[in-house]
Amino acid sequence: MEIIEVIFRTASAYVFLLILTRLLGKKQVSQLTYFNYVAGITFGSITASLFISPDTPVVYGFTSLVVWGLFTMLADIISIKSPRARVLMEGEPTIIIKDGKILEKSLRSLRLSIDDVNMLLRNQKIFSVKDVDYAVFEQNGKISVLKKVDQQNITKKDMNIASNRVFFPTMLISDGKILYNNLRELNLNPEWLNNQLNNAGINTVEEIFYAGLEEDGSLFIDKRSDYIH
Repeated sequence: MEIIEVIFRTASAYVFLLILTRLLGKKQVSQLTYFNYVAGITFGSITASLFISPDTPVVYGFTSLVVWGLFTMLADIISIKSPRARVLMEGEPTIIIKDGKILEKSLRSLRLSIDDVNMLLRNQKIFSVKDVDYAVFEQNGKISVLKKVDQQNITKKDMNIASNRVFFPTMLISDGKILYNNLRELNLNPEWLNNQLNNAGINTVEEIFYAGLEEDGSLFIDKRSDYIH
């Protein structure tokens, strides 16, 4: 295979796979279910054969990616509109511990051993089954756990302690550019951000390399070291 053809195949596959991934959305990238996982592997296999195998015409590889992508999108649409189809294609959560008791029948149907359960619990920082009230085995192979009441963490509400509003830490400025989508997600506006910057003695957004909203509502600011006035 000529080196020029290798470069062309590789670049074409890269660009095409990037576009296809964007079209399929974040669900495919996050691999929420086994179907998403298998689909991701298949995309990678088709793409690899596209730029490695000289006997595979480029148009065949692109056609395979398009067809597989369309089937994946169609499966997602069907699963959204039909609960029965969703269960058929993606499965459903299974309770494996209920009221503190391990459901052996559920483990057998999932082909899980007690060692597997203990490993999954340790991943949740739980080292004893006796601390668990409910445990659910999710479609993506992970486990969701509800601890027994006496093992749950005490919250400020439990202790009648007033708590300030808590924000999800979010980046608002990156390399001198305001991330307006993130502002909208937090129900904040550019005027609020400008006031915060003015209070910090900053005249222009270009001075900032990074700025993010902290949990307590404060704004963390990191100036650009190479900014020239």
